Amino acid sequence: MFAGIKTKRLLAVLTMIITGFMSMVYGQEKTKSPLKYSAGIINGYNRGYGIQANFTVYDFKEEFPFKLRFGIGYTFLNPGDAADARRIFINNATNGVPEKKGRSFDYRLDFLMPRTIFGVNNSYLVFGPRYSTFNGNFKYVGGNEDFDVRSKQWGVGGDIENHFKMMQNLEFVIVLGLDFYFPATLSGHDTSYSPDNDNVNPNDDNQNDNILFRYKDANRAIKQPMFMPRAMFGVNFKLGTGK
Repeated sequence: MFAGIKTKRLLAVLTMIITGFMSMVYGQEKTKSPLKYSAGIINGYNRGYGIQANFTVYDFKEEFPFKLRFGIGYTFLNPGDAADARRIFINNATNGVPEKKGRSFDYRLDFLMPRTIFGVNNSYLVFGPRYSTFNGNFKYVGGNEDFDVRSKQWGVGGDIENHFKMMQNLEFVIVLGLDFYFPATLSGHDTSYSPDNDNVNPNDDNQNDNILFRYKDANRAIKQPMFMPRAMFGVNFKLGTGK
């Protein structure tokens, strides 16, 4: 039920984004710009169920080989091991029934290079920088514990895309790719673990001579984005030009 409500809200937000893109594009028509525009929405596997809206600008100049695209996405993720998360970020209690949920917002700038891939002429090699905000929630019903673990990460990624024309201004899009995010500080409750182990209020590992937990322990327990394989599909709408 929670996921369904979240999905409906997300779809409403993405619809508003695309509507805003279209309004901006039509406003640009008055400037007689030679640029062309498109907007799209894709969904599918992104180390969990993900959905993404994007906006593309192209035909800058003949000698400029890329299309430029900005995208924003939302993914439902497995946040990690609930028992270890509790030990590492709060205490060694074991009571309560664990519940967990995770999500990530990602923002991406893509450079699209036209290529023929798998025999499809209208295809692209895609690469660019990424930014993710991750949140994992862990709740222990009957154990009086409910806390979030968060991180913010930069990354890079690449895709191959096939575009199939369906109508004059409508394309069906298939995306296969992989994003990689760099390790980042994990913060939860009043504790944080950083890649350089400049940690704040680290807890004791009662299963290992009470030595302090380190970043590698937190990063192993919490499944913040790292390798994010993508297999997604959707549609792309050509919005016209500024002519």
